[in-house]
Amino acid sequence: MSIKNIRLEVMQLLEKKVDTFMNDYLIPVEKIWQPTDLLPDSEKETFFEEVKELREIAKDLPYDFWVVLVGDTITEEALPTYESWLMEVEGVDNEERNGWSRWIRSWTGEENRHGDVLNKYLYLSGRVNMREIEMTTQHLINDGFDIGTGKDPYKNFVYTSFQELATYVSHNRVAQMAKKYGDNKLSKMCKLIAGDEMRHHHAYSEFVNQIFQVDPSEMMLAFQYMMKQKIVMPAHFLRESGQKISSAFEQFSDSAQRIGVYTAADYVDIMQKLIDKWKIDQINGLTDEAEKARDYLMKLPARMARISDRLVIPETSHVFKWVQPALVK
Repeated sequence: MSIKNIRLEVMQLLEKKVDTFMNDYLIPVEKIWQPTDLLPDSEKETFFEEVKELREIAKDLPYDFWVVLVGDTITEEALPTYESWLMEVEGVDNEERNGWSRWIRSWTGEENRHGDVLNKYLYLSGRVNMREIEMTTQHLINDGFDIGTGKDPYKNFVYTSFQELATYVSHNRVAQMAKKYGDNKLSKMCKLIAGDEMRHHHAYSEFVNQIFQVDPSEMMLAFQYMMKQKIVMPAHFLRESGQKISSAFEQFSDSAQRIGVYTAADYVDIMQKLIDKWKIDQINGLTDEAEKARDYLMKLPARMARISDRLVIPETSHVFKWVQPALVK
């Protein structure tokens, strides 16, 4: 039997548990928070006073913080790209509306709220150029992305396990910083988003864990493949208006590193967390090739840590079109 057919069999086997996965890792629409729970209520007479207060507090937030918040928002708003990508994964059948396609649509429904609430916050804050942000978002959706997984579910689940934990780290740190600057409403938004991301991380990492139990060697090779080529962020094709090929994602990442929202050390830490979570050192029944892959993975965090220690981050901020130039220090 071909590798592709084996993967399809495994996906069909796990599909029988999709209802359990949804009950364990997703929250019913009527019970989960919605963006309007966290924003000024436009139905109330106090709406304009609430907006005024939001704008006043937002004045104290620094430039790099705004860059990171805008970049995070754009990343969340490029959701159509991620959903369409996952719908193409082997074993996901949207035409037949099978269990996996139901999972992806429900996961998308939860994720959609993130960009929604952050976009509204940015709009009300008056501190950013919304038209530039909107153009960047449209470019990012138009350009799509290539995360190096193809239609392979094993590689895709490694990617989503890593990426959901990375977005948890980023949103959680932004929440902590917002609280430090006295913006408790923004802090609450980002903390709730981070909570969603952590639940989703637990889900996708459990999918990988279950695959390790039935197809350990191929799952190990897929994990090695993704770590070897490195995890690219969903917004790696980020560009500002008027640009074709851009270093905007690198400059956005520099801002995130400068203020400690998401760093090279975090990347290494997530890698180690996945190795520990999946108990890579304890998996049995591996082929010789998969054993070599395991050895590579066990040594990789230490190697990557040495590299990350040598990274030099520019001290000067790139001036993005998204954020008011007056905020640049």
